[in-house]
Amino acid sequence: MPETRRKLTTIFSADVQDYTRMMRADEEGTLDTLKLYREAMSRLIEAHYGRVINTWGDGLIAEFSSVVEAVRAALDVQTELAGYNADRPDETRMLFRIGINLGDVIAEGDDIYGDGVNVAARLQALASAGGIVISNTVYDQVRNKLAVGFECLGQLQVKNIEGGVLSYAVRIGEDTKQAQPVTPPVNDGYRADLTRTGATAAASKSTSLALLAIIAIGLVGINFLSWDGTFWSRWPLLVLAAIWGLRWAKTAERIDRFIAALVVIGLTIAGINMISWEGRFWAAWPLLAIAVIGGIRWVMRYRRSAGG
Repeated sequence: MPETRRKLTTIFSADVQDYTRMMRADEEGTLDTLKLYREAMSRLIEAHYGRVINTWGDGLIAEFSSVVEAVRAALDVQTELAGYNADRPDETRMLFRIGINLGDVIAEGDDIYGDGVNVAARLQALASAGGIVISNTVYDQVRNKLAVGFECLGQLQVKNIEGGVLSYAVRIGEDTKQAQPVTPPVNDGYRADLTRTGATAAASKSTSLALLAIIAIGLVGINFLSWDGTFWSRWPLLVLAAIWGLRWAKTAERIDRFIAALVVIGLTIAGINMISWEGRFWAAWPLLAIAVIGGIRWVMRYRRSAGG
């Protein structure tokens, strides 16, 4: 029996847009084209130190030890295949959709399984024809290492993953159409309207902030209208500030979310110390512990980034 183990890897998932329609129109011609394009894709994947794991129908799964090389391979694939399509009639152009995810998977022999693979397949289903969609784990590793643009597409809801997966479209050259989201096929079991999702998420965030602000104003108003010389509302205000800070940390994009949460917790502890000041800055000890944890987290992320 093959050895079963877990590992962190970059999963590259690709399939053909409108493959069923193309097969109905010309089975033999479509299969010949698929073979030609897949050979080019496999060659480019190997050139970027990747490994093709499986092919079925019009799909392909590959893995990379380097996140950066995986995205470079995807860019090279879409660029080369665009050249293949340039001289073909519109109805015979074969356009691939690519999804890339960095995740923990189960490896058994030469195959890989698990949520990391499923996420890559979901991302691929959201990509436009000839486009690339990546997860936030991939984005965090490549955003400052590749001369391409990115467009945030919002949260992708994935089974067994609480809160979904933040996804980004990779802009290829100056073609902004590559970054436009599409709705996955009906038989995929998942429909997504990313534009609506992004707008809904933004509206929900604004509504939550407004609600917290109204509660804070109400508390201060009650405090002053019933003033007895004590500013008691500072305690619930601190709690509201901590809640808002943790919500911000949960959706932060430009900073590690774990580190952002540590910062919010540290500020809350310092606030408690200041509000209940008795001449001793006892918060220095928990703040030191938080700083150490944050430093370890940063070093681990740096090492992983350098390794990718």
